[in-house]
Amino acid sequence: MQQVFRSDVALGLPLYREVKHKLMESLRDGEWKAGDMIPAEKRLCERYGVSVGTLRKAVDELTAENILIRHQGRGTFVASHSQDRYMFGFFHICPKTGQKEYPKVEFISLDKDKADLDSARRLGVGKGSKLHRIVNRLSLSGRAVIVDHILLPDRFFPGLTEQQVRERRTTLYQLYQDSFGVAVLRTEERLDAEGASAEVAELLAIAPGTPVLHIVRRAFSFRDEVVELRHSWVVTTDHEYFSGDETV
Repeated sequence: MQQVFRSDVALGLPLYREVKHKLMESLRDGEWKAGDMIPAEKRLCERYGVSVGTLRKAVDELTAENILIRHQGRGTFVASHSQDRYMFGFFHICPKTGQKEYPKVEFISLDKDKADLDSARRLGVGKGSKLHRIVNRLSLSGRAVIVDHILLPDRFFPGLTEQQVRERRTTLYQLYQDSFGVAVLRTEERLDAEGASAEVAELLAIAPGTPVLHIVRRAFSFRDEVVELRHSWVVTTDHEYFSGDETV
């Protein structure tokens, strides 16, 4: 069925932005899931009652935002969380001299937890809500550089097991997607500096109180729900935070 749009004057938006909004609604509603190919241009143009040019502008924006991915000769797909996408879209720690490299991830623990006031506020859940807490240690070039504390609301990840986390073949975001149907669309990060706690210091083989970079990341789904809260502590002696695709 063709969808009728309100005028761009009423919305204050160009028509292609309305199309983009409708495409995002379909993603949030689960009509197309991560890894799915979206319908062909002709079908989408008929569905939205727009020209090919208008549709392509909407798809271009979603592609630039890494929400959709074009595969030449195959079609346009909803982005899924390959290792490369995680590496260049979400992992921002690299050597001060040199290129990004894949970290070696060492599983430390998986425990049940309850949201304290800060975690509840950041996750948008009630205080005391059930959480899973994953602790990982990440090494670069053979040296422990990062400790991650990852908090996951149980309502999105019911029954998460240590075996699933320990034996996953790729990134946690791929595990979320494949095992729980939770696709991470975007993240936001806040950075500050603090002294390493005794736990973090032990895992990173540094003295307690050593200055470390503290990164607080929230990961959002297509429905704009916070599905993960991650605290990362980074030793910056030889590494730095860099959000580009490669170092300069």
